[in-house]
Amino acid sequence: MSVRKIFKMLLLVNLIQFALGAGILFALQANLLFYSEEVLDLSIFLVLFSSLLSVMGLGSLMRFQRKNYAESMENLEQLNIKLREQRHDYLNQVQIVYGLLELGEYESARDYMRPVFKDIMKVNRALKTSLPAVNALLQAKMDAAEKQGIDFYLEVGTQLKNLPIEPWELCKALANLIDNAVAAVSQIDGEKQIKLQMEENREEYLFCVQNNGPAIPKPQQKLIFKRGYTTKQGEGHGMGLSIVSSIIKEADGEIHLESDERQTSFSFILPKKNSTL
Repeated sequence: MSVRKIFKMLLLVNLIQFALGAGILFALQANLLFYSEEVLDLSIFLVLFSSLLSVMGLGSLMRFQRKNYAESMENLEQLNIKLREQRHDYLNQVQIVYGLLELGEYESARDYMRPVFKDIMKVNRALKTSLPAVNALLQAKMDAAEKQGIDFYLEVGTQLKNLPIEPWELCKALANLIDNAVAAVSQIDGEKQIKLQMEENREEYLFCVQNNGPAIPKPQQKLIFKRGYTTKQGEGHGMGLSIVSSIIKEADGEIHLESDERQTSFSFILPKKNSTL
């Protein structure tokens, strides 16, 4: 259960308790209900029941936040390790380039720096948002894709400062869509490409995950967001896109799928917190 649902449940319980309490008080004052042990017992029961539900809801919130905090910290630790490794590598590479320049091997120095510069730009692109957990996720997914021979293109045009959902919920949505894209391009021979775009306008955030894997048949496109539906083999599948859809719809967003022989794209929109829509 998400934070949003737990909050709504607690709010509803307390509103019901308030309405019942106010109704009992009004009935007593209007002599529609006479004070008795039954009325007292009912009032005590309502207070205890509401308190129990509130305690259970707060306990669920604390467990949920601890779990997602741990996930965020793990992602940040992985990013920190990656950056320290790259810093060490870059220092060594700078020394090599300096040595080549000292020897007058300018062409060799330029050829050596080309892949190093490309790697540096990948890290810079993944660190453009204001959310460390999202930055860590993007860096991890880019590294994993590169190891599998997949070209991962990232375009970030937003710092994600007014998200209507928690950062870890956005991480879950993006991670599932990227993992599905990796699984799709792994089915084809030749060039494998994934592209993630994150943009914003005055009222919304726009996300799009594209891949050049096989087309998803039209009948499957209508079912793909349903819980338990999957085109993959084995156990443990059929939940990812359902989770993505649930996260986005709870935030009053929209998700769309387009797929043909050239590319498949999952795009979704999230309203900004201060949006009037």
